[in-house]
Parts: sequence; structure tokens; C-alpha cells
Amino acid sequence: MGAHTPRSPRVLVVDDEADLRELLELTLLKMGLDVDSAATLGEARALLAGTEYQLVLTDMRLPDGLGLELVREIAAACKNTPVAVVTAFGSADNAVVALKAGAFDYISKPVALDQLRLMVQSALRLNAAPAAGQAPAASPMASRLRGESAVIQALRAQIARLARSMAPIAINGESGSGKELAAREIHAQSSRAAQPFIAVNCGAIPEALMEAEFFGYRKGAFTGAADEREGFFQAANGGTLMLDEVADLPLAMQVKLLRAIQERRVRKIGATAEEPVDVRIISATHKNLAQCVEQGSFRQDLFYRLNVIELSLPPLRERLDDLGVLTDAILARLGTFENRVVLGQGVLDALRGYSFPGNVRELENILERALAFADDGVIEVGDLSLKGARLTEPTPVLEPEPSLATAAAAVPPQPDALPANLPDYLIQVERDIILRALAQTQFNRTQAAQLLGISFRQLRYQMQKLNIQEPEA
Repeated sequence: MGAHTPRSPRVLVVDDEADLRELLELTLLKMGLDVDSAATLGEARALLAGTEYQLVLTDMRLPDGLGLELVREIAAACKNTPVAVVTAFGSADNAVVALKAGAFDYISKPVALDQLRLMVQSALRLNAAPAAGQAPAASPMASRLRGESAVIQALRAQIARLARSMAPIAINGESGSGKELAAREIHAQSSRAAQPFIAVNCGAIPEALMEAEFFGYRKGAFTGAADEREGFFQAANGGTLMLDEVADLPLAMQVKLLRAIQERRVRKIGATAEEPVDVRIISATHKNLAQCVEQGSFRQDLFYRLNVIELSLPPLRERLDDLGVLTDAILARLGTFENRVVLGQGVLDALRGYSFPGNVRELENILERALAFADDGVIEVGDLSLKGARLTEPTPVLEPEPSLATAAAAVPPQPDALPANLPDYLIQVERDIILRALAQTQFNRTQAAQLLGISFRQLRYQMQKLNIQEPEA
């Protein structure tokens, strides 16, 4: 007997408009797929009862109910079949509702066939992953998010579920809690794992360059555009685009970003036509986006588009049981096979008594600093430099210190004469203040940034600009 020919993936199309149903059927058949069709929820349920489908594509409104009912019924039956919904033109709210209900993705009318093909291919890759021998969720040891605490195990389980969807995810958590690691974990467990993961720090891009950086530009589009260049959306096509510190986007750019997310098309600066992009959006911020909306610094419509599914990362002080696993991983990275780094007696207990306002990033900083003082690769309690910070208390913050602006204002003016060179004088003032903060925290940059009321990135930039070097151990 000859080799068994694998069956083509089967798709169920549910739509009461005969013309649209026929268009969808023909498009899917040309992609080499088998297609069944239904005009009502009742017909769809009968087909689902006797056939296994790799994708269900349903209209939102049907004669006997809503397509959302199919979404919920398939999810409740614990089936892994992805369901995509077709929404009416301009009904962005319906798309968000569908994604929140568990839909894999959505497509708007009039249906753009190029976008339909991209969406179908993404759904089929999702179903193909387990067949190729890939586990639907990474094991704890393989996960980027290390730890065995209950909160981390629950987080990993949630990530495994989110990875099977195209819904935008908003990750929130304190600085240093691992938001980018979580985004990379979602991408790695998704059907997009083989495609690019592009992480963008929205707060680090000058406003004048934002549109060019996000959407790209054509050659000659503006002075200095010597070559054509792709933007972040094109670079992430087929994969995942992470918008870190999304709350820092200016309002003008928020409008353009919203349109790109809704239309799934972008136009390069200087181009006359838009091009489709297939990108999953994951956003992250340490700020409260809902408060930003209330204050008017963040658009409400963009907030609802990005915040379809919320993923909250726990601070390190709420998962101190993971300190052993985390420190082992950090020390393995800091050491070598010949020269291992280990913790001395009582070090882990000392770390458990600390509040970690900078979370896992601060833990890495503390251990790196301690290693510089350690003898023979053994870190002792005295090497940790924790004495300048409070231990765990109801409000885990450092002792109140003046902000950078307050400290600068507090510098006593020269009573006799004005400075001969104001820029040089201000640079020296800023340098002195930063050095004082670093000295007070034993050069722990995370704590120093908090004392000065600026971000870790801002401090690092200022240190580079002012040529402030960490002293040799």
C-alpha cells in the first residue's frame, strides 16, 4: 500500500451572507484547505458536534444569535480550535469584546483577502505546533520566568493560555519585575515563535523620529533619507511587537498607532500606498494606564485596544520563595565552569529580609556588586551592601530623599559672584548630586535613581554623559 496522504486542515465558515460565505470558501479552498459552511448557529453546532476543525471563522451577527456564542461554547468545551470572528466595518468595540471572550483573532468587513490569508496561516501554525512535537506550554525549567512559587506557577499557566491568541496583551508591573521576559515567553510559546520579536522602548525615541521609526520611510521622503528603511511594524511582521513604556508615547503618535493597530496596515513616510502587517501587539508599562487616561495623557480608545487582556507581574517581595532559584540562575551567569560563584552562610536569609524596590533587576545588581567584593567567588553578607536600605515593611520604599530637581535647587549659590560659565557650572552640580546619591547607595544604581526621583535608564544615560565610572573593587 502507498503512504497515507495527510488530510488538509478543515475550516468551518459560519455566515448568513451567501456572497461573503462563497468568497471566504473560495479563498480558503485556493489555500489548499477543506471547507464546510453554515448559515446559522444551529447548523454550525451540528457540524462541530461531528467534525474536528482547525479553524472556525464566524460572522458576529447571525440569524439565530451571535458568533460570540460559538467562541464561548468552543472554549467551554476545552477545545483548542481557534475561532476568528468577522466584525462589521468600524465596530472596534465588537472586536475587543470578541477577543476578551476568547476569540483567536478578528477580521473586519469588507474582508481584505491578504489579511484573511495571514490570519488563517497564523491559526494553522498554532494547531500545527503540538503535532510537530512541541509542548503547548514551556516547562518550568525551560521558562524564562524562573521560580516555583504559587504566583509564578499561576503566571506561567496564564501565559500558556495567552500564547494561543492574537489578542493584544497589556503587561503591568513594577520596574525590574520582568515585563520583557514575560512578553518574550508569550512569543516563544505562540505560533509566532519562529518569527521576529521586536521590543521597542517608547520612552527612548525622540518624538520627531517616532513615525519614521515605527512605520519606516521611502528614499528621499525627507532630508537625510538616503535609503528606504523599514519600521518596527515591518520588522516584526509575522511576529510580535512589544511596546515597552507605552505610557510615554506622545498623544500625536498614539493616534497613528491606534490606526495601525485597527487597520493592520501601515504607510511608510513618503509612500502613497499602505501595506498590510501581521503583528501581535504586547504593551508594557510600570505606570497605571487607567490613571493616565483619566489625566488626559493617554487616549482612551488606544487604552481599550491595548488592554484587551491584562497580565500583572508580581513584585519580588511577593515571591521571596523564589529567591533561591533566582540567585542560582544569576550566579550561574556571573560565574564560569572553572570559577563558580556561591553564597556564604546567612546570605539568602539576609536577602529575604530586604524589600527589593527594584525587583529582580535590583537582585542582579546587588549580586554583581557583591561579587566584585567577594573573596574566591564566595559572597558573604557583608558584601551585599544592603545596610543603606530598609528591610521589608508594609510600604517597601527607601528613606525619603530629595529629588534631583530639589537637590539642585538646594545647592547654595555663590554669594560673591555668578558662575563664569553657567553650562559648566550646572554640569558640575549635576555630577556632584549623582555622585552623592551613588556614594550613599554604595553605587547601587537602581537605588540611586530612586533617591533622585528619576528612572534607571535616565541615571544610566546621565552617568554616561557625565563620564561617571563605577570605582574599581
